[in-house]
Parts: sequence; structure tokens; C-alpha cells
Amino acid sequence: MKTKVWAHRGACAYAPENTLEAFELAVRQHADGVELDVQLTKDGKLAVIHDETIDRTCNGTGNVKDFTMDELKQFSCNKTHPEYSAAVIPELKEVLKLLKPTDLTVNIELKTGIYRYKGIEEKVLKLVKKMEMEERVIYSSFHHPSIIKIKKLDPKAKTGILYSDGWIHVVTYARMIGADALHPSVNNLRSEKLIRESKKSKIPLHVWTVNDEVFMEYLAGKGIGAIITNYPDVARRIVDEKG
Repeated sequence: MKTKVWAHRGACAYAPENTLEAFELAVRQHADGVELDVQLTKDGKLAVIHDETIDRTCNGTGNVKDFTMDELKQFSCNKTHPEYSAAVIPELKEVLKLLKPTDLTVNIELKTGIYRYKGIEEKVLKLVKKMEMEERVIYSSFHHPSIIKIKKLDPKAKTGILYSDGWIHVVTYARMIGADALHPSVNNLRSEKLIRESKKSKIPLHVWTVNDEVFMEYLAGKGIGAIITNYPDVARRIVDEKG
């Protein structure tokens, strides 16, 4: 099976991460999907932003959860790419509306590891259903109780467990909690053992964050499920060359 290319927080090597501009660019760079992060605002809206604070990406400071969505929209989020002067934090519904006319997969990461964001799983599922995009969304989280909750709320929902280092029998664990895919750090792929185990168990690997061309070529050659990268244009070329 041909490896998919998913744009990490959009095409964030070229545009501010997790913004409409980055997701639009991912579409233009022929990504097969996008990965994004979701947190809850003070007024219960679904904000697409990675960090629990706005400090790193925006011209402000403070926790996402302490602002309303309207207040967050007042900040410019172009610190990493100043040329995008209009970039702001989008709502999840804005991103889904942008991507709905495409055929891109949407990997929604629930940022529930630090703040639990009560009800976020229900809100995300409800919105995805309202947008009629259930078949195109996969949910992931480092906080695996969120994955279990998603499955409990909607057994048909596709889920992936995010993890970095030090895991043993991770395929067995994923099956135990009902996850559909593994989302490991690229450092877990330095040996072929996990690739062999995932293929044997028919549980796909969606690997982050693959920005090195050598790793892109290696993983594409192994036919893993998806490469999650800041450079979807580069990964697209490499995956296509691998056929």
C-alpha cells in the first residue's frame, strides 16, 4: 500500500502552524491529509492550536483555556512566519469547512494531557458528525483515556495512540484499548521490529514528525500507513518516486 502524506499542523515549514493558511498550503502541496491539535477555550469552543499557551506562536501570553474564542482571534499568530500577517487561531469548524471539499484525511489530536478539557471528546465528535466527515477523521491523543472515551462514545470512530519512547508490547496494548492505529515518534522506527509487528497485526503506523528525507525514503519504502511531516511537498515527491 502506498504511504500517505499528512501535513503536520498543516504545511508548517512554510506557514504558521495550525492556521488556515497552513492547511490551505497543505492542500496545494497535494498532501493526503492534515494533522491538527484541538483545545477548549474559556467559552467552550474548539480552538486549533498545539500549545496550552499562546506564547510561542502568537503575539500574546496566557493559557488557551483562559480566553474566549473571540479573544483569541484578536491575537496575530505569525511569529514563526511573519509574512503571514493575517494568521490567527482558527476554530475546528473553520478548518473542517476548508477541508470538506477535498478528499484529505483529518487527524485530530485531542490535547488533553495537561488540562483534561471536560467534554472535549463529545464536542469534537458532534462537530465532525454535523460536518458529515466521520469517514475522513481519525482521532489521536497522548492521553489515552481520551481515545478510550472516543471509542465509547462512537465505536465506529477511528483512533490512534500517540506515544514517544520506551513502549513494550505496544501493538498488544493498542488492541487492548481498541485503538485502530499507532502514532509513534519517528525515533521508534530506527529498527524494523515495530514495522514488522504492525504489518503482522494489520495495525497501521502513522509516524511523526518525519522531516528528514532519508527517513521519508525509508518509511515510504516500507509502505507504512502515513508520514506526518512539516514538509508535505518533499514527502509527496519522495512517496511518488517510490511508486
